[in-house]
Amino acid sequence: MANRPFGHDTDSGLWVAAGAAAVSEVLADPACRVRPRSEPVPSGILGTPAGDVFGELVRMTDGAPQVRLKQVLLAALNTISEKQVVALAAEQARKAADWTDLQFGVPARVVATVLGLGGDIPAEAARLIGEFVRCVPASATAEDQAAAATAAARLLDLLGPCLRAGSSGLIGELVRLAARNGLPTTAPLPANVIGLLSQTYDATAGLVGNTLLALARHGKPDDLAGFVDEVVRHDAPIQNTRRYVVTATTVAGHEVPAGSTILLLLAAANRDPMANPDPHAFLPGRADPQVFTFGRGTHRCPGHVLAAAITIGVAAAVTGAPSHEGYRPSPNARIPVLKGQFG
Repeated sequence: MANRPFGHDTDSGLWVAAGAAAVSEVLADPACRVRPRSEPVPSGILGTPAGDVFGELVRMTDGAPQVRLKQVLLAALNTISEKQVVALAAEQARKAADWTDLQFGVPARVVATVLGLGGDIPAEAARLIGEFVRCVPASATAEDQAAAATAAARLLDLLGPCLRAGSSGLIGELVRLAARNGLPTTAPLPANVIGLLSQTYDATAGLVGNTLLALARHGKPDDLAGFVDEVVRHDAPIQNTRRYVVTATTVAGHEVPAGSTILLLLAAANRDPMANPDPHAFLPGRADPQVFTFGRGTHRCPGHVLAAAITIGVAAAVTGAPSHEGYRPSPNARIPVLKGQFG
């Protein structure tokens, strides 16, 4: 990274941004989009319920409508009490069946509850979202895509009545804010509710696991929030992302042609000494840390505060100290496979 913060990798054919300045530049460049122009929705799910959801996600689209909808999502998320999320996550963590349920089931059930889904729906939504996210990686098989389509259809069925009637939770707030801000249609809302749920299966699951491992190494601190913030930087649950160049642009002094793909090494940018002094040290309570894990600009993850609050609640409730046996296969997430005595 220090020797080559940005450059072209001939083996992969990708441009690679590793330095904090280069990553920042790409994330702010309107020529760099989140999806290739020729394939806004992966071809394997096009025309299915999973494809319909994917095509409406603010994290997978660009342009003025995306910005407007993102503002509504952020405004709704800002109404959530972080203290209540922490308490709910701790309560759910104490009921978790095992480490896997703690990493994946607990965050999904917490988000479903925050959304205003009641009864047995949070548990069903947690199971379904695990099926839906199978379509997201480029390595998804036809079987993965079929399972995701079935899960997306069922999730849309579950969410439809709540979105039509409104609710006392985040879903109701989204409906009210969409109307107040004059959105022409509420059609993208179900997809982005599913999007919030889906992030529990990558970023939040990774953050929970990496935090528990850091606690096992360093001990439980007085300031869990500051500890989790440093885990986000030091052991990023999302390691990289991509951008697709739609018109020729310049990054870090390099001419990047249209049609190029840029791999952004978010975890490397977090460890850039120009952004964070002594970057390889684990130092909770850093002054003004520069963190790229959840992105920046128009595509900064809207659920990053929710993910941190869930992780704080889980970390506060868990008494065991897990170890791990490697990481789950993923092109961009760092999700440890936890093991050891649970409970």
